[in-house]
Amino acid sequence: MKELPGLIAVFAYLSLLTVGGGMAAFPEMKTLVVDEHHWMTFPQLIHLYSIGQMAPGPNMMMIAGIGQWVAGPMGALVVVLAFFLPTGILALYVGRLWKRLDHWPWRDSIQRGLAPVSIGLLLA
Repeated sequence: MKELPGLIAVFAYLSLLTVGGGMAAFPEMKTLVVDEHHWMTFPQLIHLYSIGQMAPGPNMMMIAGIGQWVAGPMGALVVVLAFFLPTGILALYVGRLWKRLDHWPWRDSIQRGLAPVSIGLLLA
């Protein structure tokens, strides 16, 4: 249980790095989980990564395995919430802000400009 605050801090931070996909944060996750906190070894992390790739659903659900390894079932729950809640809340508030700016003169131009950027990111 003493590891829970550390798990929350690490995975809430990683959550904000995952713009463009969860695996974008994997190098930082390795640094924090293996090198800094010594919660597991690199081969153990790669093992969980492999399981996450094979399992159905989001491949970042492998983080539940890290939480389970470090702090049991409560650790798994805390890690999943710490990883998915910050970006979910951020998306909710940005969506509400975007809706409030409905009459802003630049809104349509920004939206038209972001469409090809989004397509480019999907194809990259």
